[in-house]
Amino acid sequence: MVTKLPKTDVVTIGVGWTGGIIAAEASKAGLKVVGLERGPNRGTANFSMKHDELRYAIRGELMQDLSRETLTFRHKSSQRALPMRQYGSFMLGNGVGGAGTHWNGMTDRYNPYDFEIRSKTIERYGEGKIADGLLIQDWGITYDEMEPYYTMFDKMAGISADETPLRGERSEPFPNPALIHGPELDLFKETTEKMGLDPFIIPAANNSQPYKNPDGQQIAACQMKGFCERFGCEYGAKASPNVTVVPTALKTGNFDLRPHSEVVEVLHKDGKATGVIYVDTRTGERFEQPAEIVAITSYTFNNNRLLLNSNLGTPYNPETGRGTVGKNYCYQVIVGTDGFFDDRKFNTAIGSGGLGATLDNFNADNFDHTDLDFLHGGTVIINQPGKRPIENNQVPPGTPKWGKEFKKQSLKYYNRLLNVHTYGAVMPHVNNYLDLDPTYKDVHGNPLIRMTFDYSETDRKRGHFLNNQTKKIMQEMGATHVSENESVEHYDITTYQATHNTGGVIMGADPETSAVNNYLQMWEADNVFVVGGSAYPHQSGYNATHTLAALAYRASEGIIKFSKDGGKLA
Repeated sequence: MVTKLPKTDVVTIGVGWTGGIIAAEASKAGLKVVGLERGPNRGTANFSMKHDELRYAIRGELMQDLSRETLTFRHKSSQRALPMRQYGSFMLGNGVGGAGTHWNGMTDRYNPYDFEIRSKTIERYGEGKIADGLLIQDWGITYDEMEPYYTMFDKMAGISADETPLRGERSEPFPNPALIHGPELDLFKETTEKMGLDPFIIPAANNSQPYKNPDGQQIAACQMKGFCERFGCEYGAKASPNVTVVPTALKTGNFDLRPHSEVVEVLHKDGKATGVIYVDTRTGERFEQPAEIVAITSYTFNNNRLLLNSNLGTPYNPETGRGTVGKNYCYQVIVGTDGFFDDRKFNTAIGSGGLGATLDNFNADNFDHTDLDFLHGGTVIINQPGKRPIENNQVPPGTPKWGKEFKKQSLKYYNRLLNVHTYGAVMPHVNNYLDLDPTYKDVHGNPLIRMTFDYSETDRKRGHFLNNQTKKIMQEMGATHVSENESVEHYDITTYQATHNTGGVIMGADPETSAVNNYLQMWEADNVFVVGGSAYPHQSGYNATHTLAALAYRASEGIIKFSKDGGKLA
């Protein structure tokens, strides 16, 4: 039996950064918003003194329960996909705040090149530069059009930074100065400057000082205690939906937040969504929530899966190239170099999730690709997140993996190890996509999402190039022992890299090649907005969160316009 509820103006499916921003903006505009979140509600008080690495970082207290719903994975379509039974390459958030609760806080704008990647590539190198099988396309929006939405997030979250060379122009300065940092970042900056590169401190959502945002929400100053990634901030100093947009939405009186509410279907008829079906995860009771506008605002995999399970949109077919839902799934090429120092120590236990130094000299099209067999690149990064004791226990190459010598080297190098790594871009390929698994189902009996993905040849070449840059930098920094280059032959889902999954419901200017327009409004159902990393036509060489949030502000504007005027927005 399904209980039908009164109709609302907007329903969001998920209450993380995207659902929280839409809830805040739409409710401030006077729309009635229902926020459905399948996990529990959480806030700063729930995170106090939670320094349990085993519980949160390893066992994933804040993450999606894979025994209820997971995904299946294979490298290529000729293989049988198998379920991901435990977390490895990435971790999917659960509960109010979503992945925005447990993120580190690195906040990167995408490069102007990203938004017009096909046009700018052809303009500079010719169409022959685009390798066979790559599905790169322009986003249907430019950096200049995106810039105001980036600035809205900066001000709402209190982003801390000073300057960002080789990135797009800014209309306003950062609201807070950069975080203080330790000698390891100074060493990186001094070294790379001598190499003729342009390092800077990464913009961070970990606030460098107490800050009140334009909505009146107070964000505390970071205490540099670490325990950021995979944890909620016990001080309320890391901008997350829990301390910013969700309280703002609730303050309006127009937002009805419903945790423990798992959406299993989007209802639609004659090209319009009519509402959603959701399950109370505590009781199993089913409800129908009618709505004028449906905003699908969950994680990349869940956005794709919900559309496919609801028969909403046209599934991508890799054999014909037709269809758009599931198309252009991308991850990142993440490689790096460990450096062990015999002659100096660093206080690596002190830090903050988003604290680090980076450079963009090898990112986007900031360097000449004429003689290179790949497009794009990646940021080069050194982080100071505050090392935790269990998982951060590397030893020099050649050290035994256990026993007396391992213990000796482990103690010696705990504060003598640095890592320089990259967030490398991934270009969409015809053979990388998302669809429904024909065999495996979730706890409700609905098919799981199936991920078919491996690095393309151009991804491998980009990865090798970036790995060589990190190795050169680490050697110049004076490390005594330097690790060997990492393998990028095949994507490995078993080892954590980053929770940066994108694509499948991509944006663009043409309904033949994209699922949503530049307001993230579906071409095939104009009262449905699909908001999140699922909208990215390719994966850039940055942390993905800032662009996701900026697009949510853009989608909020579209939702408010649509509620008044209806019709297609772009």
